[in-house]
Amino acid sequence: MDTTKLIKGLHHVTATVNDAQEDYDFYTKVLGLRLVKKTVNFDNNQVYHFYYGTEMGTPGTIMTTFPYKGQDVRIGTLGTGQVAITGFSIPISALDFWKDRLQASNIEFGQVEIMGNPTLRFQDPAGLFLELVANDDDDRAPWTGTAIPPAMAIRGFYNVTLSIAEVGSTFEFLEQEFGFTKVTKEGMVTRYQVEGGGPGRLVDIRDDHELDRGKNGIGTVHHVAWRVESDEALHALRARLVDELGLKVTEIKDRKYFHSIYFRIPGGVLFEVATIPPGFSVDESLDELGNELKLPDWEEANRTQIESVLPKIN
Repeated sequence: MDTTKLIKGLHHVTATVNDAQEDYDFYTKVLGLRLVKKTVNFDNNQVYHFYYGTEMGTPGTIMTTFPYKGQDVRIGTLGTGQVAITGFSIPISALDFWKDRLQASNIEFGQVEIMGNPTLRFQDPAGLFLELVANDDDDRAPWTGTAIPPAMAIRGFYNVTLSIAEVGSTFEFLEQEFGFTKVTKEGMVTRYQVEGGGPGRLVDIRDDHELDRGKNGIGTVHHVAWRVESDEALHALRARLVDELGLKVTEIKDRKYFHSIYFRIPGGVLFEVATIPPGFSVDESLDELGNELKLPDWEEANRTQIESVLPKIN
């Protein structure tokens, strides 16, 4: 199997954040995303794992967060080896709507032009850097279950920006192992795309050779996940990374809604590669997504204790 053709685009972005209620309010009530799954961190059942996205939680639309308030987790340090900015896709006609909406929510923002796209840049309550990238190249359906008019709503991810100290080895990896192609360069940022390109298939590599290495913590992205179509593809990619390249890669993890592996690319960013199936409707109907706390099977016996520790979300 040609593993350079397996990556189909972004799957999700996972960040370490602060307060669960303010996180929920921001991503659902301000950005208008759907809470498609409310579960726990599979490695720490005292912390929520929220998945926000469009109606079905389609891969390429999913922002996920770990609200670690009260867990003695440090404030993160932004720097190299991290996802520096997460970009969401909006229609060009929605730009003024989002300016007004951010202002009404008392969120400071700046408008910049990035590679031809008008872009609004701001931070979420935990300090994550986000962008709304205006474009007319996105035909994905938005989540329509909010007060935001569908014509103005977020379509999913547009891109992610990686902060890298030595970009050469990152370029080489993305080209040779993921099959990404270089699109353009603007200043210190080089854009790559998955085959086909377009929103949800773009990654920007920012040359930050003068910055220190970042440290994970509240207000930073923990990892970025890329999607593959099947378990067969995931196994093939893992074999290539481990057996032929000698990279340190986790065993395949069962995350209930997808299967995945984790590893660090040259440049230090933590990548996850996740399958598209089975999806978020394996334990809830489409209409009920995100309504109840869902636990992995091995945690069901601990449900009462887990629910007593987790903060209440309104």
